[in-house]
Parts: sequence; structure tokens; C-alpha cells
Amino acid sequence: MATNTSSQLFSSSNDKPNLGLGFLESSEPQLPPPPPPVEVLSSEVSSSVKYTVEPVNLDGLTLLKGRVSTKEVLGLPNSDLVPGIYEGGLKLWEGSLDLVKALRSEIQNGCLSFEGKRVLELGCGHGLPGIFACLESAAEVHFQDFNAEVLRCLTIPNVNANLLEKAKPETVSEVRFFAGDWGAIHQLLPHARESEINLTSSSEHGQASAYDVILMAETIYSISAQRNLYGLIKKCMNQPNGVVYLAGKKHYFGVGGGTRQFLSMLEKEGVMAATLVTEVADGSSNVREVWKLSYK
Repeated sequence: MATNTSSQLFSSSNDKPNLGLGFLESSEPQLPPPPPPVEVLSSEVSSSVKYTVEPVNLDGLTLLKGRVSTKEVLGLPNSDLVPGIYEGGLKLWEGSLDLVKALRSEIQNGCLSFEGKRVLELGCGHGLPGIFACLESAAEVHFQDFNAEVLRCLTIPNVNANLLEKAKPETVSEVRFFAGDWGAIHQLLPHARESEINLTSSSEHGQASAYDVILMAETIYSISAQRNLYGLIKKCMNQPNGVVYLAGKKHYFGVGGGTRQFLSMLEKEGVMAATLVTEVADGSSNVREVWKLSYK
């Protein structure tokens, strides 16, 4: 298998005492300020970092998975996450694969179509769900990751490798790449900015300029980041017809997040409904799920 199936969010080199308390804020009292949001152009792809590629088979669909060295890209030892500095974008997490499989199933069941849609993948890393949306004829696919280096060294090469291999010329999506923290990235995302401007004027007809589909995998591990993530979703998501597909573990032991905790936050506000799409309990990790979120 081409992916690392470790159920640990942090590698042993980054384990810290008291994480078992379940509150990321208590173990990370002072994070460094996030990098300013920036658009990374496709032409800015790194030529200095070694990028290799290998196939990933997803129940009959083969996509390409890039591999780069965390140390070479960021000057860090091979680790899953360094809060506030590196948010795990160079690792292919299980949730990304679960999400692609779930999206295929939704299309086959007539519950989803990407054709002509505006799509945003948050916390993209390798970008496999967004790449799948491109292959399914989305009009626009925008990829976001915390680190610009992840986009330059991994996401952009991975998008190029997959689309050059599989995309039909007549259905090529417009792809763009954005780096930054969830609390500020809306300032750059084209359709998030438009949806804020048009929020009142388009209330009768929905937010035509917002994103139709938002994809995210393994983004809800951090309790301290979930508010910004949820706020960003509301700024980006087409109302009333937009959908979010969220893949993640039920619980991220040691850091307090998980699907149950995130959905509880949504339930308390009462704006969005959540539907379980699939559950994965294969014994290789904590129970994983894919959820579909929509406006009530």
C-alpha cells in the first residue's frame, strides 16, 4: 500500500506530555503567528525538491501519489505535524483515500455530480479528492493548504501528474492553489470573498458565486482550529445548495478532535445538517467516517 496507515497523528519525535487530556489548546498555549495567506501559482512548482510518484489503487480507480522528504521541503525531521509550523500536508492520510472512495460511490448512486461545479479542497496535501473532482469535470477546483511549500513541492506536481495522465482536454478544470491559515485564507479565496460581498444581495437566490462542493479530509483533529475551519466553511459554501464532504476519524486520541466533537459543534449552532456517508472500521486505525454537511 502506498500510504502510511499509522493511526498516530503525531510521530514519536513530536509526542508531548499531557496530550491525553484531550485539549490541544492546553498543550499548545502559544502557537507562532500563521503565515500570511498567499496564492501559489502553478508556475511556482519547485524544481529543487525530489518528487517521486507511485500509484494508489482505490477500488479500481488508480490515482498517482507523490512522495517528497519532509526534511528536504521544510527542514524538519520526518514527522506528522508541528502545530503552527507544519500541519501534516506532506503525508497521505487515510481520510483522503476514504473520501475519494465515498465521492465515487455518491456519484454512482446519483447523489453527487461535479460537472460544472466550483470545488474547494481544504487542507489538501496531495490533493487526491480535488484531483478526482477535476477528473469528474468540475469547472474550477481550488486547493488550500497551510504551507505554501507543500503546494509548491507536492500538491502542484501531484495535480499535474494526475491530470496529464488522465484528464480529457475538453474537460480540463481551472485549478488554483492557496496557502494560509483557515482564519485568514478567505481574504484570498475568490468565491469566499465574492460570497461575503454578495451575502445579502443574493440571499433570495442563493450564493451563486460561492463554492458548490467543499472537500476536506483529516482537518478536524485540532479543537483549537475547528472554529476557524467552520467559520471558513460558512464563508465559502453556496447557500442553500452547497455541500461539504468531510472525512476524518471518530476521535483523534491525544489531541481532542474528531468527527463526533466537530459535529457536536455544528449541532449546537443548528445551521447545518449532517448525514453519514460511510464508516470504515478495518482495524488499521481508529474508526474513520465520511460525512456530508448541508444547510438545513
